[in-house]
Amino acid sequence: MNKTILASLLGSCLLLQTQAQIGKRFPSERKVVNDPVTGTPLVFLTSTPAGDSKIYQTHNQWTSDGQWLIFRSGRVKGEAMAVNEQTGDIVQVTEGGYTGMLNVARKSMKLYFMREPLPPAGQEPKARKDRKETIAVEIVEVDLASLFADSKANKVQPASVYQRVCGTPPPEIGAGGDMALDGDETRVYFRINRTEAAKHLKPGTHIEEAFGPRHMGAGPAGIAAMDLRTGEVKHVISVPFQVGHIQTNPWVPGEIVFCWETGGKSPQRMWTVQADGSGLRPIYPESDFEWITHEAVISKDEVAFAIMGHRKIKGIQQDTIPGTDVHGANPGQENGWGNSGTREKPTGLAIVNLRTREVQIAGQTASGSGLWHVSGSPDGRWAVGDDFARNVYLIDRHTHEMMLLSTGHKTIAADHPHPTMSPDGTRIQIQSAMLSADNRSMNICIIPLPAEWLKRKYE
Repeated sequence: MNKTILASLLGSCLLLQTQAQIGKRFPSERKVVNDPVTGTPLVFLTSTPAGDSKIYQTHNQWTSDGQWLIFRSGRVKGEAMAVNEQTGDIVQVTEGGYTGMLNVARKSMKLYFMREPLPPAGQEPKARKDRKETIAVEIVEVDLASLFADSKANKVQPASVYQRVCGTPPPEIGAGGDMALDGDETRVYFRINRTEAAKHLKPGTHIEEAFGPRHMGAGPAGIAAMDLRTGEVKHVISVPFQVGHIQTNPWVPGEIVFCWETGGKSPQRMWTVQADGSGLRPIYPESDFEWITHEAVISKDEVAFAIMGHRKIKGIQQDTIPGTDVHGANPGQENGWGNSGTREKPTGLAIVNLRTREVQIAGQTASGSGLWHVSGSPDGRWAVGDDFARNVYLIDRHTHEMMLLSTGHKTIAADHPHPTMSPDGTRIQIQSAMLSADNRSMNICIIPLPAEWLKRKYE
């Protein structure tokens, strides 16, 4: 081989290794932009088209010291990043890739995720025969405190110094999906495949078929847990329907919330169960006409969710709302969903108490799709939601006053804002295409709550 070509190839390999190294730093992109409609100062922690997206709003976003947000990015393919909220510094926090959900611990400076096991040195990753092939995954812990310190000092060590393999679930159970970290941070929960789930169902259990026009929701499915200290795997629960969006109660160890996933309206969307498999029940018993979605645990006793009001009332002529084409540009308009999701019945951002089972509607938009992805502050003061038009609304739960906090995040963006309230209830994280020339590429953005609202006192 030509020496020049060989040197070029070696140089490329070294460059790729450097780019993929955990602890790699990227220059700050932080900038503050006033919302063009509301005037709210929006703090963009990333501002280039690098394929950024936030963690789903069911999960924590901030590190336990409150200084960093973990996010997904295309800066290094397949790897996760952290950005410092004050300085804008960006640091690569995984090496070797990840799959599924990123789990940021609230009590310790740790990050947990799944990934396919790394091949031995010098070997290529094993290719799957097909997408349905069961593969092994390992669950990894990252020591973020040491990583950030070494990265800042330019003394980054090999990835093995910061990443610890906690365990490898048996490949035959098909571990994967929306992994969630328990409130005591000693266990994680994850989905298992149909074959494994079926083994734990009582004989004669009715297995649900696919529901709705997207042909999803069929069972069985299940949840398993792994001890992060020992790697021991235990079965939690099997159900006769498709499981989606597993999350935990960060304030109550052993409490799990998950959903029946159909890609739209479910016969019964929200469920809860204890880590020992006891207490399985619907969180909010819903009616056929109700479209329940995007539940998120927001406090020790509460789950926020959306009762959607996004569909036309049959037989009633309605004008198209700007940014929310009711004829199909937005989700859930197919006739196969039946009569659900209209405003013939009460809709809005709802909050259910897990102990008393009482439900309150915190607020709702006057028109359009209604509130969609939801979150709230742990202290019970605030609720937040977005809509199909990518508007972000803040609700004072004491007064039920609602404010349009931010808009202009572009209706053709690659994804929705997915607002998440900070643990201290002073700001909201979203993902936004406001700065993108292609109107699609997302960036990580922080919306501070209005100072005059934060100063409010309640009797």
